[in-house]
Amino acid sequence: AHRFKSTNKPMNRKMGVNRRSSAGAAPAKDQTRLKIEKMEAEREERRRLMLERKQERAEEEQRLIAAGNPGDVDFIGLVGKWREAHEGTAEPYDSQKRHPKICICVRKRPVSEKERKRRDHDSVTCLHPTVWVHSAKLRVDGISKYLDHSSFCFDYSFDETSTTEDVYTNSTLPLIDFICEGRGGRATVFAYGQTGSGKTHTMGGIQQMVAEDLFQLLSNHSEFSRDERECTLDHVNVVVTFFEIYGGRIQDLLNNRRRLKVLEDGKGEVVVAGLEEFEANDPNQLLGLIDSANSKRTTHATEANDTSSRSHAICQILLRDKNTLKLRGKLSLVDLAGSERGSDTKSHNRQRRTESSEINTSLLALKECIRALDNGRGAARHVPYR
Repeated sequence: AHRFKSTNKPMNRKMGVNRRSSAGAAPAKDQTRLKIEKMEAEREERRRLMLERKQERAEEEQRLIAAGNPGDVDFIGLVGKWREAHEGTAEPYDSQKRHPKICICVRKRPVSEKERKRRDHDSVTCLHPTVWVHSAKLRVDGISKYLDHSSFCFDYSFDETSTTEDVYTNSTLPLIDFICEGRGGRATVFAYGQTGSGKTHTMGGIQQMVAEDLFQLLSNHSEFSRDERECTLDHVNVVVTFFEIYGGRIQDLLNNRRRLKVLEDGKGEVVVAGLEEFEANDPNQLLGLIDSANSKRTTHATEANDTSSRSHAICQILLRDKNTLKLRGKLSLVDLAGSERGSDTKSHNRQRRTESSEINTSLLALKECIRALDNGRGAARHVPYR
């Protein structure tokens, strides 16, 4: 049997403790509720901001598509912010500065229609004389995006808003003065780049301006020159030749595509045997000969360009003395065939792939010749023209 002793004190003490605990718990519940409400409000705010960003991103994507610049909106935005931060850092062009023996110019073309269809975005910025390439990257989380910037410095760089006249004024115009000095000067302009990069477009404009300025300068020398050695229309003839190198064959584009041979004479000079020379008496006649030759160049459709030039076209403008036929000056305008990456030749047939291989091999040989001309010194210098 158990005995129970009835008393109110312990019970009252316990009840008092419970009342105090209840009274102290009320504020804790209020704080918890406030924290929950705050978290819900923050969650709603994040959702609202995310929805706004989605809508802004969709609107920006549509705006870029309408502007002809589709692609990843985030990367395009990063490139745009970088350009804004570096705006005004480009140096002004100076066509009067002394040119080095070899002058390298880069011209950026606009995004092509094929690239727009692939949703490629513009990732190159030209700030003369530097060219910046913006490489799109993902961080290790696979989500965060950033840009890796690489810079390349040249003698001149031209963006997509520059005209062919800008390129000509800074790169080729000084050479017109050089060959007209009458000292037998020789100058060459190469248009080099990947197929579809706009070489033929640029070279076509340069050829037209060369024809106009050459005759204008010769005419000015006739009237105002005090140097007897300078070329004038009274003492020199303007002669043009035009041939192409295609698949190891050399063809005269001004003489019914006649096959030619490259030989070396007794003085060690490399000459094209049998190449026909045509005299031009004014700019229109010179341009007519150049246009006629350009229309006969070998072209084929490739993945990168529907009318890709598959040959190296060499236009030579010679200033020959009227009495002795001695060469007083020579300007070569060379429109090279476009180089191609392996990924651009996947759907080519056997002939196109053979062409691509020969083009890349010849461009490599040209690079070695230019390197030898720049680095070689004295009689020991060997230039591998072959």
